[in-house]
Amino acid sequence: MVEVSTADLVEMAAGAAAVDINVSFRFDIWMLLLACAVSILAGDTVIEFAQSRILKMKDTRMAEPQIRFDDGAGYERMMGKWSRIAGEVFLDWVKPPSGLRWIDVGCGNGAFTELLAERCRPSQIQGVDPSEAQLAFARSRHSAGIAHFRQGDAMALPFPDNSFDAAVMALVIFFVPEPPAGVAEMARVVRPGGLVTSYAWDIEGGGFPHEPLLAEMRAMGLPPLRPPSFAASRMENLRTLWSGAGLDRIETREIAVQRTFEDFDDYWSAALLGASIKATVATMTADQLGELKEKVRTQLGADHGKPVTLDARANAIMGGVPD
Repeated sequence: MVEVSTADLVEMAAGAAAVDINVSFRFDIWMLLLACAVSILAGDTVIEFAQSRILKMKDTRMAEPQIRFDDGAGYERMMGKWSRIAGEVFLDWVKPPSGLRWIDVGCGNGAFTELLAERCRPSQIQGVDPSEAQLAFARSRHSAGIAHFRQGDAMALPFPDNSFDAAVMALVIFFVPEPPAGVAEMARVVRPGGLVTSYAWDIEGGGFPHEPLLAEMRAMGLPPLRPPSFAASRMENLRTLWSGAGLDRIETREIAVQRTFEDFDDYWSAALLGASIKATVATMTADQLGELKEKVRTQLGADHGKPVTLDARANAIMGGVPD
């Protein structure tokens, strides 16, 4: 049996309380905290119960359907362009100097990595992502020769302390199972005085680019998969994550952007490439899919053959590693 000490349980409970990432999971953690308190009086029996409960919770979370990205070209059409549009505003705000050593955590297919290389003249970029398929696309598109890509985990970055001048998570933090660990890792690998940054769609606030489609899916009783830490992108939670990692000089801003598609069919074909949307669409009948398409068309007020413009909103944050 894997050992989980009382201290481990208390630490996890405190972490769950700090950021409202997953309400039901947080409630279970707090129940374990109560078990810890009782265990002081009751002894090992309660600890053994708590250990088995937390391991069961971990197994349950691992068994839940996961959003997986394995199509770099599809992601580029569905989200890569959105990433660049928001990324332009983000970099205008951050204003990083040239010559920095960057790590792009959750670099995916390299959409933001390329923007960073074009705009900021970094000395090097290390892109890290769990998907080898996405990394292959990132490598194939990169021509400047300053970016290198490797498979890795945002919560256990494969680099020594103080390896970089700046770190970024572009549209990623809600996919990190434990956001506090991901932010702490960025802070660890960035040198004192360096920069830790992120921008992410305000999912709970309706800022996700495909929210009109998702809203209609939910109304039909066919909710798409959600990222494991969707609430992490709330502005107040980003601030809590950055301050909890010991970062200072924290600044935030909202990024509002638009993207125009040639017509509704152009938008629709791109939207269906989304990993979370595609998984739910695969379970729908042809009639359900047709109904969904017409509902989204009506909601967007899309005329046949006319351009369609969508709005999106992201929350951005930057902070410094203390000197």
